[in-house]
Amino acid sequence: MAFEPFQQLLRSIQGRSNTGGLGEVQNAQQIAFLRGLQKEMQSEEALTIPLSKLNVVVFDIETTGFFPEKGDEILSIGAIKMSGSSIHREEIFYSLMHVEKEIPQGIVQLTGIQNDEIKNAPAASEVLIDFMRFVKESSLVAHHANHERSFMQYAINRLFKMPFKHRIIDTAFLFKIVERNLGIVKLEDFCTQNDIPIVNRHNALGDAILTAELWSLYIERARNIGCDTLQDVYDRFSRL
Repeated sequence: MAFEPFQQLLRSIQGRSNTGGLGEVQNAQQIAFLRGLQKEMQSEEALTIPLSKLNVVVFDIETTGFFPEKGDEILSIGAIKMSGSSIHREEIFYSLMHVEKEIPQGIVQLTGIQNDEIKNAPAASEVLIDFMRFVKESSLVAHHANHERSFMQYAINRLFKMPFKHRIIDTAFLFKIVERNLGIVKLEDFCTQNDIPIVNRHNALGDAILTAELWSLYIERARNIGCDTLQDVYDRFSRL
């Protein structure tokens, strides 16, 4: 995917987010939605669903830094849906999130996100509710998920005073059971190792798509070594 068409895609998605967000919806209604969603979730069931049929949302965030408890914030969220190893390329989510303070210059250079874009972006509460509507009951997948997990937990707790209960599956579990001694960490290195073109790196949607490409490959490789469910993956990982 060329850079310019990708940027056009992001602008079109962002436009839909701005016009189709919750707008006037009150915080109490947002909380009610999240509580209802949590009641519908059956996170343990995900452990026993065959990997070939497991529905996940692969996502990535860009942030102002690494420590939400020290004031760093989410700048953008990008995500794409998958069933088993099939990537649903038309089912994508992307939005910037409003941040009051200036973005560190190093983050601007890394992500390409500009301060004026963030000032005009939807409120964090609106974006997170829209994102959870997109995710519904699906498990989440992220590359080195501690970063995403810590920011999502902090943001949901700060904005809605409730815990973040969605399962986030770290790609590292699959990578390590399939290629135990590979010894690489970065997303771009895994892409290079697997001949996946590195396009739109450090854009939340671009990185989510790259992660989905890897998840698709490693799901099949995990099945080839006898892991039919997430529980099988976790059991094998615990024996490494």
